[in-house]
Amino acid sequence: VRFPTPSCASPVRTRHTYRHTAAPRRDKKRPTQRQSPASNAPPAARRRTMSPAATDAGGDLFAANLKGALLAVASSAFVGVSFIVKKKGLRRAGAVGSRAGVGGYGYLWEPLWWVGMVTMLVGETANFVAYMFAPAVLVAPLGALSIIVSAVLAHFMLNEKLQRVGVLGCILCIVGSTVIILHAPEERSPDSVEQIWRLATQPTFLCYAALAVAVSLLLMLYCAPRYGQTNIMIYVGICSVIGSLTVMSIKAVGIAIKLTIQGVNQAGYFQTWMFVTVSAICLIIQLVYLNKALDTFNTALVSPIYYAMFTTLTILASAIMFKVSNVKHQAFLTPVLIG
Repeated sequence: VRFPTPSCASPVRTRHTYRHTAAPRRDKKRPTQRQSPASNAPPAARRRTMSPAATDAGGDLFAANLKGALLAVASSAFVGVSFIVKKKGLRRAGAVGSRAGVGGYGYLWEPLWWVGMVTMLVGETANFVAYMFAPAVLVAPLGALSIIVSAVLAHFMLNEKLQRVGVLGCILCIVGSTVIILHAPEERSPDSVEQIWRLATQPTFLCYAALAVAVSLLLMLYCAPRYGQTNIMIYVGICSVIGSLTVMSIKAVGIAIKLTIQGVNQAGYFQTWMFVTVSAICLIIQLVYLNKALDTFNTALVSPIYYAMFTTLTILASAIMFKVSNVKHQAFLTPVLIG
């Protein structure tokens, strides 16, 4: 026992400080969400372990695009072959009677010509169905393959030689038409015959229709007798201008047929029969002058020029009818003009 020294007679309380040593820290991990084994896998393994829903969606999209691509290729093959078959039918008919280029209609009794017509109908139907499965960015370039098919077959089967300038023209027609189709503004889909009738009777489209009829009459009555046998643009121009009106009227007929099948009878509306009449007249004129063009000029030249002009005028007529010239669609103007 220690006793205090004399200098510390009076007891003094001293504050003792205790040095606390920090306990060793344990690295406690924060609780995290439970991770699946696939999250720790490498990227290649993660792609293999996608959810079934995502896999099914991707597979369905790929399957739909594949169907659309195959239909577009088949359509190009049928349409390209149809030009060759019809040209052979026109040659046979011209060998025993008046040629179609000078006003003869003997090809109507030529079975080979009708085979070509059926082939073209099958091709156009396949192209229409292709747009139901795949977007235009995929179908449009493949649809332009019909120009290549007809040019190649005409070279070998019809002995129609195509010079370098003609090859360049075919390429430009394919590229330009594809650019126009891909950048064309989307149109509204009419829900009834009355709706498309209101669109067709608006002043802007009536002006276009009147101008198209006037140009067609000028080409048919004045230009065709004088320059039809030497200028390919006369016959092809008539087909393209009239064809733009054909597409608009056939669209109305298609809507009427669809509604009638669904139980809403459209046969009682006079608009339906007006569109049927316009479609029939335009189709007859279009076929007559297309046959004249095929009978007079090389198929390898008729096919690309007709494809380019018909596509351009059809998109123009659709844009006027459905009023797609607003600010939202002005961005499409430059690429369409370039095409």
